[in-house]
Amino acid sequence: MKRLLALAMSAVMALSLTACTSGTDNSSSVPEQSSSVAEERATIRVGGLKGPTAMGMVKLMEDDAAGTTANDYEFTLAGSADEINPLLIKGELDIAAVPTNVASVLYNKTEGQVEILALNTLGVLYVVENGDSIQSIEDLRGKTVYSTGQGATPEYALNYILSENGMTVGTDVTVEYKSEHSELAALLAAGQADIAVLPQPFVTSVLTQNPDVRIALDLTEEWDKVTEDGSKLTMGALVVRKDFAESNPEAVEAFLKEYQASTEYVTDEANLDDAAALIEKYGIIAANVAKQALPYCNIVCITGEEMKTAAEGFLSILAEANPSSVGGALPAEDFYYLGA
Repeated sequence: MKRLLALAMSAVMALSLTACTSGTDNSSSVPEQSSSVAEERATIRVGGLKGPTAMGMVKLMEDDAAGTTANDYEFTLAGSADEINPLLIKGELDIAAVPTNVASVLYNKTEGQVEILALNTLGVLYVVENGDSIQSIEDLRGKTVYSTGQGATPEYALNYILSENGMTVGTDVTVEYKSEHSELAALLAAGQADIAVLPQPFVTSVLTQNPDVRIALDLTEEWDKVTEDGSKLTMGALVVRKDFAESNPEAVEAFLKEYQASTEYVTDEANLDDAAALIEKYGIIAANVAKQALPYCNIVCITGEEMKTAAEGFLSILAEANPSSVGGALPAEDFYYLGA
């Protein structure tokens, strides 16, 4: 029986496995073959965060509930990585969607017992403005910007982009941090903050409440403008326990294919209404917000060498800003899952 465990509060994936067995003319062997195939079917415990990292896997969740997936899945959704990380470390989850830098932290904390399978969410950070004065990063010079995520990816990404554009926080741009996305979103919606860095889907929530607020800049695009090493501003990744991957290589490969199919489904404009309905069905966010936010959530499934290049560059920039943001040191080569 399929289970969906939804944990409280408010950033996944895919594949199809074809089981191949050799046939025989002896009909008495058929039941034995069927039993063998059934034994190959794995149960995978998957964790995700209530946001873009889980939005990409709702089709996989729906297919699992319908019994049409190659593996059996048990899903746990949580409001923060602090709820997911201990479950992964204790072996109570096999695969989890976590912030990309947290994937590196987990690798270091477990002494290499966690691998990164895929990038599942690129940047979801936007500069939003109550007005129409910000058309470029340079326009932030001399301004006060409100943000969340101090000591985390939003701070390091904003600082890096500003620095690469010749600006320094505190000298050229003032940044004031709020502890919660919801707090900052409420200030924007009420017209009490003019310029802010906020992630999706909170951006969309604000836009629906205050028609004077607009998206001024996409920080993913701004990152790409100043970065040439193939790195990406990547907010979310899929990780797997190394012992599980080594013991269940076919199941992991099947998961990746099914997860990719799920991300392709939810990012297809033709499926927007149905995907939004599934996102609400599985308790992530309301369908009306999901429908408007999905095109801006940068949901992806990037694997293999492309994943490695994108993540390495991103983690290097974070490590330079603050080594503790990646767990004290950059992960070694065995951090990157490049196939069974």
